[in-house]
Amino acid sequence: MLVHPTADRRLATEHWLLSTLDGQRRSRARLEWQEHGVTLLPLGTLFSAVRLPHRLVLAVAAETGGPSADVDAFLDEALAGGPVICDPPGHRYYALVPASMPTTWHKAVDEWRRADVDSLGRDTYLGVPRVDLTEFDRATYATYWSVPMASAAMLCPPLSVARLIAAGQHQLVSREAEEGGPE
Repeated sequence: MLVHPTADRRLATEHWLLSTLDGQRRSRARLEWQEHGVTLLPLGTLFSAVRLPHRLVLAVAAETGGPSADVDAFLDEALAGGPVICDPPGHRYYALVPASMPTTWHKAVDEWRRADVDSLGRDTYLGVPRVDLTEFDRATYATYWSVPMASAAMLCPPLSVARLIAAGQHQLVSREAEEGGPE
């Protein structure tokens, strides 16, 4: 069995992510990662993203606070190790999925929008953190990989994402019913 060190996997992942850009824009993105820790990458060619509101993720993870190692571990398990970006300032998570998901799951996506979930594809850009930013930093509250990419092109299974959304919606409805019930 061939084992690739973490540094090799990170380099391959970085190269794969940046292959969404042409040469000059790729150099600019590397510089942005170096200087700011995040760069904008186009969606819809190699991968797309499902935007998940923080409250939905916390509801299904049975957590009450903000981003945490517990939420990250939950997402890792729930999404079969698929990559997830956490945007603490925006109170959102982004599950990276196959590029075709916005098209093939369009009926489900229409339903999800009522819960502030959206599937982002072509003509959309996503702030993607540097591949080594894998822990929540309370001091900077910066975007990070809640679940890092295990290797290039390894994405979240769409069915796992759909199940997470359904469970989150169920938890939110249940919570609202409890809070609005008779006292």
